[in-house]
Amino acid sequence: MGISRYPSRISLPCVEKPYPSILDFLVQRFPMVGRCSWEKRMLEGKVLDDVGATISTETPYIPQKRLFYFREVADEPLIPLQEKILFHNDELLVACKPPFLPVTPSGPYVDECLLNRLRRKTGNGNLVPLHRIDRETSGLVLFSVNKQTRGLYGGLFLSGGIEKTYEALAAVTHRPETTEMTVENRLVRGLPWFRTKVIPGAMNARSRIKLVAFRDNRAHFLLYPFTGKKHQLRVHMSGLGYTIINDRYYPELLPRQEDDFANPLQLIARRVHFIDPVSGRAMEFESERALFT
Repeated sequence: MGISRYPSRISLPCVEKPYPSILDFLVQRFPMVGRCSWEKRMLEGKVLDDVGATISTETPYIPQKRLFYFREVADEPLIPLQEKILFHNDELLVACKPPFLPVTPSGPYVDECLLNRLRRKTGNGNLVPLHRIDRETSGLVLFSVNKQTRGLYGGLFLSGGIEKTYEALAAVTHRPETTEMTVENRLVRGLPWFRTKVIPGAMNARSRIKLVAFRDNRAHFLLYPFTGKKHQLRVHMSGLGYTIINDRYYPELLPRQEDDFANPLQLIARRVHFIDPVSGRAMEFESERALFT
C-alpha cells in the first residue's frame, strides 16, 4: 500500500441545490477509489477540512470548502524516466519533467509524481508547483520554494507575466496553408471528466500557433499559450485538424492501454521567460528534451 506523506486538496465545486453529500461528491469525482474506501477513510479521520477538523459522512456540503486527504494506492506503477533540476535557489525551483510522470499525486500515482520526487531530492516538504502540465506532456515546471514569496511568483501566472513556448509534432494530411494562426474559444470540463471541450460563450482560452517545418505528413509547430486551461494546446491543435502525435485524448478518446514509454506524446513545454519578481532579473529556462525526428 502506497500512502502519501503529504495531503492532497480539493475544493467542493459550486453546484445547484439540493447539494450532494460530500461522500457522494468524492465517489463521483474519484470513481476508481470507490465508496467503501472513502467511507473507511472518513471513519479513520483521513479526510479533513482546512482547519484540520475531520470530515464525516454527515458533514454538510459547503461550496468552495476545501478538503484535505492522503492518497492511498494498493499497487503504484513505476515511471522509469527521470526528471532534471535546471535551477534551484531560495525562492524558485525549475525542473524538466519526463513524459508519463504527473506533476502532483493523481490516479494511481502517489510517490511517482514530480512534486514528491523533488521533495525527496531537496528535503523541502514545502515545495509547491506554480502551474501544471499534463502527465503525458514533458518539459518545464516551476515550483515555489519559499512560501513567503509564493504569491509573487503565482501572480506572474495570473497576470500573464510568464511567456511560455511549447513545441509539438503533429500528423497532418497536407501542408498547412497558414503558417501562423491564433485560436480563441471557451474551454470547459468535458466527459469523461478528465477531457476538455469547446462550448459557445465568452473566450477563456487563447493560443498562438506557428508552423516551423513540414515533411512526410508531419508538421512541427511552436505553440504560445496566453492562458492556461487544462489540455488547452491539445484541444486547440485538434480543433485545427492537427493531431499531436501519440495524443490518446484528442480528437477522440482512445481505449485505455499501458503507457508506451518509447512513444510519448509529442508535446514539450520548451521554454519560459519572465522577470523575477524578487530579484528583478530577466529569467529564461529551456528544456533539453527532443521531439521525434
